[in-house]
Amino acid sequence: MTVEKKCLECGDKIRGRADKKFCSDQCRISYNNRLNSDNTNLVRNTNNALRKNRRILLELNPSGKTKVHREKLMEKGFDFHYLTSLYKTKEGAVYHFCYEQGYLQTDKDWFLLVERKESK
Repeated sequence: MTVEKKCLECGDKIRGRADKKFCSDQCRISYNNRLNSDNTNLVRNTNNALRKNRRILLELNPSGKTKVHREKLMEKGFDFHYLTSLYKTKEGAVYHFCYEQGYLQTDKDWFLLVERKESK
């Protein structure tokens, strides 16, 4: 007595190996794309925002240390909600980083842009 297996995506009858779950590669791909689409979109959008923030910091800070007004960051589309890490100094100053590019708010509307150098 054999059990007739059905494709997880379209419901068609499956032929071939006993452990097959899909009738075709297209059904397998469609199933996995549908299953992962929400998570994939969230990750993709977050990564895009982080990369954009990093590009903006790189562009405004070619020398590795510079001061910039909040308005300049906002003009370029910088999003303060996205960062990869925080660094707190002994004095209590908190640097926000997008990968190796960072900033420190020095007063209400001014930011010190810095680049974290890799320690060897």
